[in-house]
Parts: sequence; C-alpha cells; structure tokens
Amino acid sequence: MAVVPQEAIDQFEALMEEEVDESLKRTFQNIHQGYPCETLMRFLKAREGNVTKAHKMLVDCLNWRVQNDIDDMLAKPIVPVELYRAIRDSQLIGLSGYTNEGLPVFAVGVGLSTFDRASVHYYVQSHIQINEYRDRVILPAATKKYGRHVSKCIKVLDMTGLKLSALNQIKLMTIISSIDDLNYPEKTLTYYIVNAPYVFSACWKVVKPLLQERTRRKINVLSGCGQDDLLKDVKSLTHFLDMLGADNELFLLPHFCRKRCSGSSKHLQNNADNCFSLDHPFHQQLYNYIKLQFLVRNPVEPVKQGSVHVTLPEDADEGDIAKILESELEKFEDLQRCPESLKDLKINDDKC
Repeated sequence: MAVVPQEAIDQFEALMEEEVDESLKRTFQNIHQGYPCETLMRFLKAREGNVTKAHKMLVDCLNWRVQNDIDDMLAKPIVPVELYRAIRDSQLIGLSGYTNEGLPVFAVGVGLSTFDRASVHYYVQSHIQINEYRDRVILPAATKKYGRHVSKCIKVLDMTGLKLSALNQIKLMTIISSIDDLNYPEKTLTYYIVNAPYVFSACWKVVKPLLQERTRRKINVLSGCGQDDLLKDVKSLTHFLDMLGADNELFLLPHFCRKRCSGSSKHLQNNADNCFSLDHPFHQQLYNYIKLQFLVRNPVEPVKQGSVHVTLPEDADEGDIAKILESELEKFEDLQRCPESLKDLKINDDKC
C-alpha cells in the first residue's frame, strides 16, 4: 500500500487516544521517537490501510513490549562478554554503512550463521536489542544528521556458505521473522540477496511461504556479490572511512560484497572491517551502550560511612592510643569487607 489516506490516520489516532491505557502509551513513545503519525502509517501499511486491523496489531505490539520488558531491553547486557562474542560469531549481523538518503544498511550473514553457540533465548534477545538500538539510537541519529525523518533501513543478506542444513534452524528463523513482522513492521525498505549459491533456490522454496507477502515484494536477488548494483546506493559512515584510512569506493560496501573478497568474511584480516565482529565499531558502541544503560539503571550502592567516637584515658601514651584504636576498628571488620563486593564489577572489558 503506497499511500495512506489522512482520514485513516485520523481514525487511528482517535482510537489510540480513547482506547489505549497509559502504560501502553508510554511504551508507544519508545516506538515512535517523536513521530507518532509516521508510526501509525507503518502499521496501517502493514494491514493494507484497514484501521481496525492496524489498531489491533499495534495494541498487540504494545502489550508484547510491556509483557516482555522491551523498553528495558537495552539495559540488559548479555554476559559474560565471552558469551556475547560467541553470539556475534554465530549470528552474523552488523551495520555496514548508510545509503545516499541516510538509510542505515545492515549486513546479515545468512549462509555462515550457525546459531549453535548459545540458547534460542539469547539469540532472540540479541536480535531484539539490535532492533531497539536501531530504532532508538541509530535512526534518530540519522534523522538529525541528514535533516529528514529516517525511519527505515536496508538489509543486505549474504548467502555465502549456505547449505541445506541451514533449514535445521527454521524454527529460530521463524521466531525472529514473526517478531519483526508483528512488532517492527515496515522498518526495512529493501532486502538485497547476494552471493547466492546453487542451493539457494531449494532453501528459498521452503522459506518463502513463511514470509509475509509485503516482505516478499521487497526482496531483490542480485548477481554475484552485488558490488556493481550496491555501489549506486550504499556509502559508509565518514568516521568509519577515517578509521580505516581508506578512500577506495570498495570500502563503501559490506565486506562480503567486494569482488576481491570472493564473498566470504573468512578472507578478512582486520576484524574492524568485518561488521559482523564484536570488534567492529558498531558492535563495540552497541555493547558499551547496553552496559552503560545497565549501570545507570542499577547503580552500585555506596559503602555506608559514618563517624566513630572513641574515649581515651587522659594519661594514655601513643602506644595505648594505638591499641585502643586497633581494638575499636576490629569491631568494624564487616565494613572493611564491603568494598570487596565491587571487585567483580566490570565497567569496561578489554575485548570491547
């Protein structure tokens, strides 16, 4: 649905004002980020302009957010960092750059994602965290940078290494796809598929029926690594280019879209160039942001402090005073142990 009538938006707004309670309205603010009408339009498009269906879809989404504490998802770091690194190494996704219009470009390593280093719970949590970081941090920053409302992204799906055994993960992929369809509708403008091997057709026949029709219409399969087609649209963040010390246009693409890489992230020597890696600037920023939000919402309680009154004999010499003070301080041995509770607190990890 290309155009949403203003009348439909007005009706939708009235329903939201009259029939949605305050707790749902609070979580709605985290969704719309200052653009409520545009958000209502997304849900209307997802339900072909039907106000009743769009309203139900949005209310269901808001209830899902409240019931699953989605508003606090960016304050729940996956720890220890070794577990998070394992997730990043087996659930390949990252921010590779921006289009000329300011849309974030997310790279997804479909073929080489194994989803075998953690439980389903952690993979789903990580996926939602990236969605929330995109919507509440990346997109607002892009809106400010480009001077226009940026509410969508582009995804480039790398099929390098795809095997029929990938269908063993169909349950997890269905869960993630359903979360996106029902709770983050119309957030992706286009899906580009690159480096598709011969088994892609067989896998596509299984996956295609699981996708919404509106999602299938956005999918474009490009020839080879897609370098020539994508160079027309994709550019990288300036500070990423500065960090890499590169002005070659190949650095404007996800690493697997460069012909010299033969489509595989295995050929990379620098993890900072691999947007899937935890060492990439995007994932470092994301993980540190989540850890910071956790510390802000769960501050360490300060050690209790106070004064102590000690009575000394008038004729006490230095030796007597020392013994009396030592005796009194022994009574506060527990207080001396309090700082030990801070020893395991990690604010920064060397690998992050």
